[in-house]
Amino acid sequence: MHDAAPENDTDARAGIDVTDDFERFAQRNDIFTRAFWDPTVRTKQTDAFFASYRMEAAPRRGDGFGQRDFALRNASWLISDVMTDRFAQDGRREGFQAPISADTPVAPIRLDVSDPTEMSREIRKVSRFFKADLCGITSVDARWHYTARIDVRDMSDAPNDLPEGITSVIVLGHEMDAELVDTYPAATAGAATGRAYSQEAAIVMQVAAYIRNLGYEAVPSMNDTALVIPYALKAGLGEYARNQMVITPEFGPRLRFSKIFTSLPLAHDVPEPLGVRAFCDICTKCAEACPVKALPFGAPEVGGANVSALKGVRKWTSDAEKCFGFWAKLASDCAICMRVCPFNRDFRKWYHRLWLRLALSPLRRAALWLDAKRGARKKPSVWWENG
Repeated sequence: MHDAAPENDTDARAGIDVTDDFERFAQRNDIFTRAFWDPTVRTKQTDAFFASYRMEAAPRRGDGFGQRDFALRNASWLISDVMTDRFAQDGRREGFQAPISADTPVAPIRLDVSDPTEMSREIRKVSRFFKADLCGITSVDARWHYTARIDVRDMSDAPNDLPEGITSVIVLGHEMDAELVDTYPAATAGAATGRAYSQEAAIVMQVAAYIRNLGYEAVPSMNDTALVIPYALKAGLGEYARNQMVITPEFGPRLRFSKIFTSLPLAHDVPEPLGVRAFCDICTKCAEACPVKALPFGAPEVGGANVSALKGVRKWTSDAEKCFGFWAKLASDCAICMRVCPFNRDFRKWYHRLWLRLALSPLRRAALWLDAKRGARKKPSVWWENG
């Protein structure tokens, strides 16, 4: 399905370069969904990878891959799994292959919103109350919506519809545990991912319920419905990096994103480029550290040769098959590229904030030099022993 890329005045500010060859993405082609239907991706190893998250992980020798490591990882996913499995019998794997069903009706009395800017401030406050770490707001942009969702009963295409009147997307960021991220690619580190997903499942549903109680549509969403990275960029939360992640000034790449599609009148954020792209142009730490060389070394290119790549957007694009193949071999997720990223720092500390100013300035090469010895893997056994 070819959708012409419309002129969008925030694309450039968000660092998004859409070409005339742009095509909306079919969710069935993301690498995780392909692992259920595509014989070129699905193997006994990939089946075992998914099964391992349902307490069928086989502990093995190696620091970070013992029974307690897998137990922690799988326990961290529990709340997300409970939510995801609610309507699986109807073909809806919510939060991943379908939007999250509403547990709260839209109130019959609609709150009068005379000031969208003030309402945006209120939404940020409510999001913080429910423990979202970041909140940005942007307009709905159909280019980033999947052409269809997946019915997980038979992996067929299903309608990817939203209610009428949706005008805005609230994008929430959820920090991942820094100490666990430093142990990637251990199964222990996977708990940082799972905990973030479980937390975001609760948060995105609660914020959506608040909006619905105001009398407006609100559809909570995780990895489903639309590509979240373009929305995070356009909501001004960060900038796209060589490691395929969004670099934020608060947490670097160390977070997950969720979103809420809503009809609530809201003011939209404007992205402000800080200089991440220029830093990534000279930094290849993630590509060098990738065990299977799935990350690119060169300049951003127009993707599309790989079925799991977004077509018609000039950006850094990974080799999804290589990446996921390594995950399957581990029986756990890998985020070495997140761990070694120079922006993976605790920016609450003054010296890391000072480094950030240097990295985003013309003195970025000095910042890269100062980062040369950072990013080494920390032993999961040390995480267990401390505190």
